[in-house]
Amino acid sequence: MNQKGTPHMTTSAIDVRGLRKSYGKKLVLDGIDLAVDAGTVTALLGPNGAGKTTTVHILSTLVRPDGGTALVNGFDVTRRQDDVRAAIGLTGQFSAVDGLLTGEENLLLMARLRHLGEKRSKSRVAELLEQFDLVEAARKPLATYSGGMKRRLDLAMTLVATPSVIFLDEPTTGLDPRSRHTMWDIVRGLVADGTTVLLTTQYLDEADELADRIAVLDDGRIVAEGTSEELKRLVPGGHIRLRFADGTALDAAARLLDESARDEDALALTVPTDGGVGVLRTVLDRLEKAHLEVDDLSIHTPDLDDVFFALTGKNEKGTES
Repeated sequence: MNQKGTPHMTTSAIDVRGLRKSYGKKLVLDGIDLAVDAGTVTALLGPNGAGKTTTVHILSTLVRPDGGTALVNGFDVTRRQDDVRAAIGLTGQFSAVDGLLTGEENLLLMARLRHLGEKRSKSRVAELLEQFDLVEAARKPLATYSGGMKRRLDLAMTLVATPSVIFLDEPTTGLDPRSRHTMWDIVRGLVADGTTVLLTTQYLDEADELADRIAVLDDGRIVAEGTSEELKRLVPGGHIRLRFADGTALDAAARLLDESARDEDALALTVPTDGGVGVLRTVLDRLEKAHLEVDDLSIHTPDLDDVFFALTGKNEKGTES
């Protein structure tokens, strides 16, 4: 930080280096590094106890780290807390709306707390009610809201002051499939407008759908990081399945592809692959040169379930998430 109080220069909206946190003798974060580019979604994926929520709480200034550094929009989360809070929005695992107020009243209260002024508060609330499809329910008591409506209202309250960085801590917990997809569409819209999102989730399909990059957190450490496709290639089990018209063709292909496994009943061969196009091209070239025709071809790659089970849970302990 320079003497004029301007933020550190950084190319990332979120920049974490060597972050550590313990509660008593329990080590929750063991020196994690994480960088999130502006206008992207990064998902923190991991089981209960991995340290996901603690990471979000540190980045949103709710918890103080024991070591390392964390910058949000270039501001240090321990030294420039007010600047960080002005730049962020946080939606937790459970709805934080006031059940005694209507949806509109909840939003107006948040706008006043953010010091938007009366005129701007009313216009911003109207914008958010429209954006989150809550106009018809705006003046109804929250007791009439479904779980999905409450979560949409919760996220709308987070966006009252138009934060540039949003932390979504398991935002679709307990929602039905339709409401989850609605939330996903909202998140995509925010990112398209330039908002940066750090998402924690235990839903593998959610990370696959939304995240530009995924960091797998386990036992306080980031054990893998990359795009969804990059992570899937870390896990063995990908294969190409080739089905042939008769046993003669199967025998000839098996001799040609000696690394393959046979399925006699299905007249099929399974060839291991890392998920890249190189292995597929090599297999097809060999078959073409031998004038062998394939009746059916399918490619099977590991999914995020496979990644999750392969990379996490080796040291089951604790319950903090």
